[in-house]
Amino acid sequence: MMKDMGSSGLEDLCSHINEKISNIKKCILLRDIGEHESCKSVLCRIQHEVVLVHDLLNTMEAEVKQQEKLKDLLKILSDVWMHVLHLQERLGLGTGLLMEIQKAAEKDQKEAQHLLEHIPPYLPKPAQNCITVKHEGQTKAVEPKSTQKHSKETKVIKEAALITAEEFESVPVYMKGRITYDQVNAVVQQMNKAVVEKYKILYQPLKSMSAPARSLYHRFIEEETNDTKGIFFSFVSTKCVTLGCCSRRIKILLFFFFSIFD
Repeated sequence: MMKDMGSSGLEDLCSHINEKISNIKKCILLRDIGEHESCKSVLCRIQHEVVLVHDLLNTMEAEVKQQEKLKDLLKILSDVWMHVLHLQERLGLGTGLLMEIQKAAEKDQKEAQHLLEHIPPYLPKPAQNCITVKHEGQTKAVEPKSTQKHSKETKVIKEAALITAEEFESVPVYMKGRITYDQVNAVVQQMNKAVVEKYKILYQPLKSMSAPARSLYHRFIEEETNDTKGIFFSFVSTKCVTLGCCSRRIKILLFFFFSIFD
């Protein structure tokens, strides 16, 4: 066995020496070939091709690195896009909720405004718990006595609201002609004045009225019907309201806004 191992090692050594000798022979052969003029052009072309291949390998390596960077960047952009979609979904849900809350608030506001403007006249007025008196430069609250007469309730006379600039602008030009915004509101103020004067007479005690006021009182009572109960109205004459030269168009506008008839 020892003899076999020694012969195997000797064969490997001989093979290695023979390989080295072969390489030396190839180098000597190539050196000799390079000295021939006919082979120099071929070697130059081979050298040029080797340089081109080397540059191409460098370019391919740089392109591979660039592709790896783009791949990493695309992954980051994909993560960012998914995050944006998630935020957009959450924002859409939040916007829908806000719109529902806004619609509910507007609905409640309209209902409250409607109730405020249409308070039934039969509802009791809020009771006054105390009155304020001034005595010797000092102000104090005094509880009303049960034996004292209740103070007279102040009745509110509802007047027509003045026309806003937006409402006036919404009227077609053929209806308003050359009538100005101030002219229409001036007529509305005159009508409100006539209504206030009428209901001041109706709210006065009959015993304290003068003869002309009492005559107006009876005329106003005769004008009342079941349809006008609870409504503030007045048959306004041209003596109370001055319409001017544009009376026809002003009447049209009053009917347009307040359904006022001639």
